[in-house]
Amino acid sequence: MEIRETPTAEAGMLIRRPVAEMFEAIVDPAITTKFWFTHGSGRLDSGKEVRWEWRIYGVSTPVTVSEFVRNEKIVLQWSDPPTTVVWTFTEMPEGATFVEVRNFGFAGSADEQVKQAIGSTDGFALVLAGAKAWLEQGLTLGLIGDRHPKGVHEQTV
Repeated sequence: MEIRETPTAEAGMLIRRPVAEMFEAIVDPAITTKFWFTHGSGRLDSGKEVRWEWRIYGVSTPVTVSEFVRNEKIVLQWSDPPTTVVWTFTEMPEGATFVEVRNFGFAGSADEQVKQAIGSTDGFALVLAGAKAWLEQGLTLGLIGDRHPKGVHEQTV
């Protein structure tokens, strides 16, 4: 099998909250920790580097913001080796937001890149589902912590 396009993780979700609120949920770790990582060292902003932690897994990653357009787009680099994550926020009718996430720039062989893109798609789909539950219903589903429970198989975020 030959890969003709760079493996890219893609996920999207309609979230019935205003675009400014959805954008803030990704920027502010006090909100993001309700549905994704367990600790963030600071708010996202243009040119800023923060650290996100998943203490339940003993994993953390530096996050560097390379583009920041309020209520529209966030581009960041994270992980080791670094990959690029692009968040886009599209204002929809009736105060809703369509959020899209793309993650690309995976390293390794073609097979390794495909595996990473599939895992990233899985993870971002859970993040968006968790964000939807939190922002629309005030529910903390624990999706990220429950994705890789101890004793099933060892996996890192």
